[in-house]
Amino acid sequence: MPLEVSREESVLTVVLDRPKANAIDAATSREMGAIFADFRDDPALRVAIVTGAGARFFSAGWDLKAAADGEAPDSDYGVGGFGGLQQLPGLNKPVIAAVNGMAVGGGFELALSADLILAAETARFSLPEITAGQLADAASIKLPRRMPYHVAMELLLTGRWMDPAEAKGWGLVNEIVPADDLMDRARALARLLADGPPLVFAAIKQTVRETAHLPLDAAFDLVTNRRLSTVATLYDSEDALEGARAFAEKRAPVWRGR
Repeated sequence: MPLEVSREESVLTVVLDRPKANAIDAATSREMGAIFADFRDDPALRVAIVTGAGARFFSAGWDLKAAADGEAPDSDYGVGGFGGLQQLPGLNKPVIAAVNGMAVGGGFELALSADLILAAETARFSLPEITAGQLADAASIKLPRRMPYHVAMELLLTGRWMDPAEAKGWGLVNEIVPADDLMDRARALARLLADGPPLVFAAIKQTVRETAHLPLDAAFDLVTNRRLSTVATLYDSEDALEGARAFAEKRAPVWRGR
């Protein structure tokens, strides 16, 4: 099986396991999209971790062997787009990428689709599509918005490697972790998030997603006038009242997601 899927209480872990490089073809991408859509829609699941099997590759991205056999760059990659996360609508739960090795091309883009990125000390990042005559489409859209323009363009235009220290320096990686500790750290972070307020997380994700390119006045209008569904749900929820009560009573809140 190209994917190993497990759940521990409210945490879902998805391991990409396609030797030798964890490359993703269209069929695997469609399966990933279905898995992450189920995660999105399952109220019992609160956080997801995505990682790669083995020590060498997180993911080499698009399967060029499949491409050589005729799979087109604009193939049907499923409900979430390439890798199941890029374009999955309404995904309002936290996702952690645990980058265990090389994140190349679409593998780098898969990591960028997560909300938090942990990188092993052995991780490396590259966008070599330029050498294959292809467009790193998601990276071309996302990278210039997340790091200095000229550095993003250098990565896109040259395909050079970036180590995790540089990635962290540009704010693309949250933490650098010894390789042997990577999944333990990812699980600990996932448990921390799983104990948090799910309605607030949903409101944060939708607010960030839908206001990113709006003028400030328009962005505040969406939030303060409850024009975002998750914000309206949060403000009218039992959890919002529970948070205030817990603070007043000096106790830990009990989040019910309603």
